[in-house]
Amino acid sequence: MKRVRCPKCDSYIIFDETQYEPGQALVFQCNDCGKQFGIRIGVSKLRETQKKENELNNEQLSNLDTECGSIVVIENVFHFKQEIPLHMGNNVIGRYQKGNSINTPFETVDPSVDLNHCTIHVSRNKQGQLRYLLSDNNSNTGTFVDNVELKPRERRLIEDGTLFTIGATSIILKTALLDTSDTCACASGNK
Repeated sequence: MKRVRCPKCDSYIIFDETQYEPGQALVFQCNDCGKQFGIRIGVSKLRETQKKENELNNEQLSNLDTECGSIVVIENVFHFKQEIPLHMGNNVIGRYQKGNSINTPFETVDPSVDLNHCTIHVSRNKQGQLRYLLSDNNSNTGTFVDNVELKPRERRLIEDGTLFTIGATSIILKTALLDTSDTCACASGNK
């Protein structure tokens, strides 16, 4: 199953791509806004160009972002997996929506995930090791660690492999395994 996003309202339309041949053009009509738009099955030249640009950008940013760890988002309904890098400071996590200004959004159709659901604060302790503090941002459905809901204003220290849940979506923390002299702290000015 594939998902396409409406270019007008950002809603998803799900379809079975195995029913179509590569290169075939399809026309969709959005159920939410009525917009008609077309796609072509297969990989476009633009996507390959974007992929090459992203690889170059990722190489340049790898010393800054990915060395601070990442989160693996697993949307339970469709088993859709995304890995999103973390950076020093506040990583505000929530549902992607056009115009949403949070810095760690992920794509989901889970309506129980708020636009600004929770925050992971990445910092270094006195020994120079990375610390990850999770807090709920007064979300409607709460943030759960080990099936226990975080209380308002509670900040919980989490570590590599910690599973936490927001709405019906599971997230796993992957910490960076670095020594204290790496570039993550130097790039942000934190020690």
